[in-house]
Amino acid sequence: MGFYLYKGLKKPLVFFGLKGKYIFYAVGVIGVGVIVALILSKFGLLSSLLGLAVTGGGVYFIFQRQDKYGLYAKTKNFNQVLIFPKKINNKTLLGYVQNKETSI
Repeated sequence: MGFYLYKGLKKPLVFFGLKGKYIFYAVGVIGVGVIVALILSKFGLLSSLLGLAVTGGGVYFIFQRQDKYGLYAKTKNFNQVLIFPKKINNKTLLGYVQNKETSI
């Protein structure tokens, strides 16, 4: 008798492509950007649009940071070489075991 394990519990929250802590960063940037755009709207439409453009740039920067550094604070080593072993074919492995049993 086996037990089923729901593995989706440890996955991060995803919202519009942002994951985990970056969602809160983006909400903060958007909130501050809207307030700045409202303050700059007193000086004219062009300055308000400039404030919204800076807000959009901030959100874009958060997307780029998420792609570069990832979700967790782990040290990444980009200079390492990874060597993966060749996958074992089950039919070959089972054939080897059966042949070994018959030869004994």
